[in-house]
Amino acid sequence: MQEIKAALWEAADMLRGSVDAVEYQEYVGGLLFLKYVSDAFDEHRSKLSARLVAEGYDADHLDEFLEDREFTDTHVIWVPRTARWFWITARGNTGNVGEVIDDAMNAIMLANPSLLGALPTNFQRGIADQGRLAEVVALIGRVRIDSTGEKPARQVLAEVYEYFLDKFGGDSRTPLSVSRLLVGILEPYGGRVYDPACGSGGLLAQAGTFLAAHRGGPAAGTAVFGQEINERAWRLARMNLAAHGIEYDLGARWGDTLAYDEHPDLKADFVMTQPPFDVSEWAGNEDDPRWTYGVPPRTNANYAWLQHAVSKLSDRGTAGVVLEKGSLLSRSPAETRIRQALVEADLLAAIVALPEQLFHSTRIPACLWVLTKDKPAERRGRILFIDARDLGAMAGSAERVLSDEDLAKITGAYHEYRDDPGFCVSVGLTTVREEEYVLTPGRYVRAAQAPAGTRALTKDLYGVFN
Repeated sequence: MQEIKAALWEAADMLRGSVDAVEYQEYVGGLLFLKYVSDAFDEHRSKLSARLVAEGYDADHLDEFLEDREFTDTHVIWVPRTARWFWITARGNTGNVGEVIDDAMNAIMLANPSLLGALPTNFQRGIADQGRLAEVVALIGRVRIDSTGEKPARQVLAEVYEYFLDKFGGDSRTPLSVSRLLVGILEPYGGRVYDPACGSGGLLAQAGTFLAAHRGGPAAGTAVFGQEINERAWRLARMNLAAHGIEYDLGARWGDTLAYDEHPDLKADFVMTQPPFDVSEWAGNEDDPRWTYGVPPRTNANYAWLQHAVSKLSDRGTAGVVLEKGSLLSRSPAETRIRQALVEADLLAAIVALPEQLFHSTRIPACLWVLTKDKPAERRGRILFIDARDLGAMAGSAERVLSDEDLAKITGAYHEYRDDPGFCVSVGLTTVREEEYVLTPGRYVRAAQAPAGTRALTKDLYGVFN
């Protein structure tokens, strides 16, 4: 893993100046995927070859058998000869390495229809310096993504992709610790998982990894669904999920979920998403049936995402939606009405105030809304408020990361639904009404600690400063 991580950073240095930073993730992500499927295919062929020899097959005619797709019945992605890494590296110094890679990507997609449109095919025209591209191919060729004594090759690749997207995924990624938080709270042991703004697929990949870990088997068979507005991120998500061995449906093409839902009939058991914060002038129709609790204002899409998530829930479904902190106390008349309606419908299970700087692209504080259609009897008419703003530690100068202990503290509080003075408190809807449906956790956590005679003053001061 350390060797592969070092290679990723070296590849970034090699391509700097030759491609835009936003394109780096697609080029290197595509090459990583190509290298893995080639290595996995070679590993499968080697094992099959050894078995055939042991069974008495003529070693001189093994290649004929191994190139017969029906005979090999491979469970790995089929890689045509002209897409295998040895073929690419043999032609890597001919001045047209980009064309060779594009041809390899097309060959894999033609051989594996589930990958059609997923792999990048602009290496010839998209990278200005073909010499640097040849150096990157040689660099990635020196690492091998295959099974180790402890981990199968697919798990190695999955971890590589998680690291790669966490470091180089740009705005299309959900930070790894945030992904783990959502999965830890929702606990998708089975059923359908959906992300309507899936970016590069980090949340869906984490859900599949969680399911595999708790089932004790591979993530194949996981029913994950998603949609993404950005074409490059949509392709990267498909590669990411394929790398994790997760069966997925990200729609026929990329597109804006709020304008056109690629999964109109889907009812999911788990919705988890981090949509873009505070999008104004978003596409939508005032008559959209998704707006059960009120028409969201055109100036901000936050409450459109919340209602879309609710509209996708099955009768026993739960959603986790990461939004900016302002969504909890917006005074917009339309948003206030929707927030009130969500509370009164008893859909709100919990609110988590998150620490600042969790997202590399913005310093805006965020929060997690947990909505459910299946509250246990003891939680009905109540909302759990968790104030996690003081958790996490800086990883570098720009981004905060939630540790395993931080994640355990938040998820433990949610699942145990317990009061923890100074950290979390469960309150009834009557209290929320008294607070005029403002949902900032600090307001309720601090009020629970204050002596009865000072609570009114605490409420007034908190309203001034928050």
